[in-house]
Amino acid sequence: MTTTVIDLIRHGEPEGGQMFRGSKDDHLSDTGWQQMIAAIAEGDQWDAIVSSPMQRCQRFAQQLAEEHRIPLHIEEDLREIGFGEWEGLTAEQIQERYGDHLNHFWQDPINFLPPGGEAVTDFYQRTIDGFDRWQQTLAGKRVLVVCHGGVIRMVLANVLGIPLERSFTGFAVPYACRSRIQVDQSEFGVFRSLISHQP
Repeated sequence: MTTTVIDLIRHGEPEGGQMFRGSKDDHLSDTGWQQMIAAIAEGDQWDAIVSSPMQRCQRFAQQLAEEHRIPLHIEEDLREIGFGEWEGLTAEQIQERYGDHLNHFWQDPINFLPPGGEAVTDFYQRTIDGFDRWQQTLAGKRVLVVCHGGVIRMVLANVLGIPLERSFTGFAVPYACRSRIQVDQSEFGVFRSLISHQP
């Protein structure tokens, strides 16, 4: 039996505050840095860190990897979902410009996409592909994954068997939120379980 422990942490608050950011590559704000530092416990130990390529994740992951003297791996497939024309807008601005489209997206993200946005089914598939790749590569190790709210929702939906249409509303994933997943792999297959989720 091989056991892999994977901690997922969402980035802290980026510069510019709350908005639909997606592929908009903002850095962490001062508050965001403090949120990330506060989320790391003194006893935390990892063998490797995997990060989204986005600056709001990668900068902190790089600093942490240097402090702990452990390898950092950048995974393109763990970047946030693309929100198309909504990127850079607040929820209020989207409602003003697009009416009820935002409410429809929360209720049925598979069939109500932002204009020019990435399909949730495609986002789910690339996220799980990226997650699986590193879970297999780093099997038996303790791993920290620094990523995004959408990415964490896709991984938890996969682990918990949550339908994709409910994946964006099933649980809260605030800034610097942490989740821990345990993956047990044996000759009988792979079993994933959620150990903790700390909004």
